[in-house]
Amino acid sequence: MNQIAEKKVGSIVAENFRTAKIFTDYGIDFCCKGGVKLSDACEREGVDLKEISAVLEQVLKQQDETHYQDFGMADLVDHIVGVHHKYVETTIPALKFYLDKISKVHGDNHPELLEIRDEFFNTADALTAHMKKEEFILFPYIKAMEASRKGNFPLSPAHFGDIENPIAMMEEEHDTEGERFRKISALSNSYSPPSDACQTYKVAFAMLQEFENDLHTHIHLENNILFPEAKEVFTSMNA
Repeated sequence: MNQIAEKKVGSIVAENFRTAKIFTDYGIDFCCKGGVKLSDACEREGVDLKEISAVLEQVLKQQDETHYQDFGMADLVDHIVGVHHKYVETTIPALKFYLDKISKVHGDNHPELLEIRDEFFNTADALTAHMKKEEFILFPYIKAMEASRKGNFPLSPAHFGDIENPIAMMEEEHDTEGERFRKISALSNSYSPPSDACQTYKVAFAMLQEFENDLHTHIHLENNILFPEAKEVFTSMNA
């Protein structure tokens, strides 16, 4: 148990993504706050370290079929854009429509819906801008670094200087949206619709929960796998 207790939460999930569900079940953030040791995360959230360690060790014995760590940086970038960015882009319009509709119909009896709607609309705008910065600035440079390393040809200096600069900005924005969704989850009672909820109300809450789950995976792949490797490669190429 001591060995796993000293591992960072994000590293545990990177080793086997099946552990993500365990951290979610125990209320431990593995994406935005994945850079802390398991022991520290348990202390912060009031989780029994011995109990969760035993569960995690059982899962870690199983092979993870996702193999995200085996992806090259370019392949991982393409996966993030093609799966998670596309999901965000295609889901936002419908979810905005549903949240606006139930806020107008049920807002008088459930005023928290107005706040949930506003918070999600802010997330939608922020994530849309965030993803474009990744797709047009950071991700192309990461793919160029990998091509340069494999092809053994020089790479022009990035206009943003050290790659730590855009990565730090992206991670800060990840933290902001992670916190915003924790607020949405609290306002929605963990996405539990009330007894008088109509079908649209239930669908909206189910979609919000799915959106948060996808966001956790999305941020994890960047914060805990892609960005650390990109920083390591950048450092080695500029040594």
